[in-house]
Amino acid sequence: MRFDLSETLRLLKPQKHVGTLERRLDEDLSWVADEPAIGGPLFLDTSVYLDVLQGRSPIEVDALLRYRLCHHSAICLSELTHAFGRLDPKHATTKAVLETIAETVDDIPEHRLHAPDAAMWGQAGVLAGLLFRLSNLPKREGHERRFVNDALVFLQARQLGASVLTGNVRDFDFLSQIMPTGRVILYRVMSL
Repeated sequence: MRFDLSETLRLLKPQKHVGTLERRLDEDLSWVADEPAIGGPLFLDTSVYLDVLQGRSPIEVDALLRYRLCHHSAICLSELTHAFGRLDPKHATTKAVLETIAETVDDIPEHRLHAPDAAMWGQAGVLAGLLFRLSNLPKREGHERRFVNDALVFLQARQLGASVLTGNVRDFDFLSQIMPTGRVILYRVMSL
């Protein structure tokens, strides 16, 4: 699919967004505890994989993963497999961690793994730029690149008509404020 910048600018209207975004109150957000087990499809953010693997996911997240149709992003696949290059092969826990990640990646059904097209990459760039500008975070600390991945996951879920399931409360609250047509289900990790 071809990227149309003028169409993206009409959709996102970056010039109309001014000021600083503020995180909404918890009661104004969609939380996993308020979701029925049976419902619409989910699009998993990387936080879900990591929290489940580390035993930090709330039981409500585990229930949704058991009962709902789950879609996966090539963006999250990249964030997971990043560990294969980043982790020190000499560290005592590296082998076990990588085996667990490999099993997780192997369990992703190919027909439910989605890669963004060129148009979505272009939209994500504008959306991530808006998120960065409106969140008033310091420059040159890596937030901008991270926001591109979050924007891609958000846009992919929106395109599929799925809800993003994520523990990344602030960033996805901000994304849904900028683009209210995207659905997000939030959770907080369990204390260990």
